[in-house]
Parts: sequence; C-alpha cells; structure tokens
Amino acid sequence: MIELPKWDDSLINKYNVSGPRYTSYPTALSLSEGYNQQDLLSAVESSSSRSLSLYIHIPFCSQLCYYCGCNKIITRHQSKADVYLDYLAKEIKAQAPLFKHYTVEQLHLGGGTPTFLNTKQMTRLVTLLEQHFDFTHTTERGIEIDPRSLSDNMLVDLRVLGFNRVSFGIQDFNDEVQLAVNRPQQASKVKQLITQARELGFKSINADMIYGLPLQTPQSFKHTIEQLIALNPDRVSVFNYAHLPERFAAQRKIKDADLPSAHDKLTMFKNTLEQMTQAGYQFIGMDHFARPENELATAQNEAKLHRNFQGYTTHGNCDLLGLGVSSISQIGSAILQNQKELKQYYHATETQNGCAINKGLHLNTDDIIRADAIKQLICQFELNTEEFANKHGIEFNSYFADALTALIPLIDDAMVTINNNTIKVTPRGNLFIRIICMCFDTHLQKQINATRFSRVI
Repeated sequence: MIELPKWDDSLINKYNVSGPRYTSYPTALSLSEGYNQQDLLSAVESSSSRSLSLYIHIPFCSQLCYYCGCNKIITRHQSKADVYLDYLAKEIKAQAPLFKHYTVEQLHLGGGTPTFLNTKQMTRLVTLLEQHFDFTHTTERGIEIDPRSLSDNMLVDLRVLGFNRVSFGIQDFNDEVQLAVNRPQQASKVKQLITQARELGFKSINADMIYGLPLQTPQSFKHTIEQLIALNPDRVSVFNYAHLPERFAAQRKIKDADLPSAHDKLTMFKNTLEQMTQAGYQFIGMDHFARPENELATAQNEAKLHRNFQGYTTHGNCDLLGLGVSSISQIGSAILQNQKELKQYYHATETQNGCAINKGLHLNTDDIIRADAIKQLICQFELNTEEFANKHGIEFNSYFADALTALIPLIDDAMVTINNNTIKVTPRGNLFIRIICMCFDTHLQKQINATRFSRVI
C-alpha cells in the first residue's frame, strides 16, 4: 500500500509547477500527422497481446459546462447522435476484423456525455459492438454519466445492456459553484442515482470531483467531500481544475476574480487527502482514491496497476482501441489518434473505408524503456533498478544518467531515495510524482515551449 502523502508547504511552493499527466509516454503531444490504417494493421500484427480494451467516444452534450476541456459538441438535437452512430458503425465494421483474435476485457464509453444517447441509440451501439467484437460474460463494461442528463430508467436499461460499472461526473455539490460553471444539479438526485446503481448490482461506482472551480472555498469543498464520503463510492477522482481560457473557449465565461487563490486551492486538496484517507480510502496516486477492497487498490498492492489514456486501470495486458472522433488507440508499440474534429472524422470515415486515423507515433526502443520506468513510478511509486535493467537488457545507471542527475535536487529535498537498487518515492514526494516522472522524459523539452500543462497539484 502506498504511504500517505506528507504535506510540506515549502516543497509545494518550490515544486508546484506544470507538467504532463502521463496517461501515456510519449504523451499525445508527441503525435504527428501522416498516420493511417496501415499503421494500425502493422501495430496489430506486431503486438503480443490478444486482449482488448475498447474505448468509444460520444462527443455530444446538451449543455455547456464552462470548465470543460473535453472534445465535445453542444446540441439538443438527438438526431445528431443517429448520424454519429452511422459513421461509428462504418468505423467499427472496418476495424473489428483486425481484432478477430482478441477478447474484449474492457469496454468504456466516454465523452462528452455518453448518456446523451437514448436507450434506443445505446442499444444500437452495444449491439453493433457485440456483433463485431468478442465479448465474454466477465468483460468490464463502464460508462461515464452526467447525473443531470440521465433519463428515467436509464440506469436499468444500461444494466440490461450489460454495463457493470458507472462513473458519475459530480464535480461539486455546492449550488453557487454549480451555477458559476453552468452545471446546476440536485444533490438528492445524485444520491438517489448512486443508491439505485448499487441496488442494480453495478460492480464499481466511481465519482469524479473537481477542486479549484469558481466560488469554491476550502470550507465549501470540505462539505462537498463530506457529502461524497457519505455516498460511499468505490472509487473517487478529485481533479485539479486547469484554467486555460486561451486554449478552451468555454473557460472564458469564468471570471478570474471568482477563482480560488492558489493557497485556497492547495488547502482544498490537502483537506481532501485527509478526509478521504480518514474515511478509509486508499490513496492510489495523483488524484485517485479507492476503497481498499476495490480491484484498483488490490492491483496497486500486488504491483499490477497500469496507466493509460483512461487513467489508472487494472488491465495492463490489453491493447487499447479507441473508436469515434478524437479517440486514441495504443496497440503494441504504436499510439494512433482519430481525427479530432467531427466534420473531418465523418469525411475520413466516408472516404477512407471506415478509417479515421490521422495522427500517431511509433515507439522506439528508448520510448518503450522510458514508458515502462514512468509507468512503474506513477503506479507503484518505486522502481527496482536491477530487475528493470535485466528486463530491458541495459545498464541502468549509464542508460538513465541524465534522469538520475535530474533526480538529485529531489533526493536532496527527501522526495526520492535511491538505496539497494530501488528508486523509492517518499511520502514527501508522492504528491509530486509527475515531476519525478518528468526526469525520465526525453520528449518534454520539445513540448514545453509549444503547450501549457496543468499544475501538478
């Protein structure tokens, strides 16, 4: 089990910088154009896995949430989802034959708002997937849910369709905060939905929260987390709101004066850490918590935790196939992304025989080695250098000489220790795991001048 973070204000003032979230290495910022169906075919042929995680992106939302940086389309026209499913069907039929020897271990619907689809549309999508991919009775089937947009009886319909995991986007329970981000919701409805999901037998219930939103205060968010804990979800993600109005137009509707100060924002996270761990949740890392009996906590305790574009996961053996606009796949040593704009996605699917891939990256040997090091650190908070060197056929200290040099100031600040062939992140350092991983990232310098990352805390 990961030791609880040790809060140190001096380190936070020194190291609360911006950096990647490492849902992949290299990150999606390293992807370049010019990739196509042949790259996917080659990736499948060279992959040693025959287990598949399926991600389906549903881009539609009926209302704009001002904080959102996701790839989404705001509309109240349900017919747009029918058109989207027409094109998604073309992509499914084109890509599924490449995976005929795979078994689907995981299905996840994200967005946007996946439950923008009504029951008829959702049934059509699930039927399409089941016709073209090999599911088993043990396949994990998860879906992200906006509690405000869920129609009556939809949870029942999702359960009938085989979904066994739900993730509720709650963000905050405070009425003023919800109005400030154009996302009013009733706490009573959220409570009722979580209770219903439990009664229907969903195996895992996740809640997504955000700190740093306009009008939040340490006291108001503390009360929100109290309300959340009372609902007893299996997993909780508490994300740091990244205010990037120059990048996300919707965020320009948020007044800078309404945003909490850096100090108040850090206090919210500090309080959340204390509240969640005192309530018995295991700190998984970064912004994730899980009940100790949840498989996410078990996987971490058994050194089997994995991280990909969906965040922390228990299915490290799976290739990931993303379908739909902007979706990202990671097959073998290739990362591939579909067209990010809907018109281009439709055009590509129509003119390229169901393939919408346009960006990608083939990992070289160095990328694979560094990806493994970063994954072990971000999932387990330690790395056995001797075992790692034997696994990859390298001399660790010379191969990672630059990374070890970059770690020296972090070692001096007691955030990392290196003893007995083990790099270990200390309780003082695990809040800064992204910075520690950055020491191993050779792509980072190219990206620093080209983009803005979210702060690590």
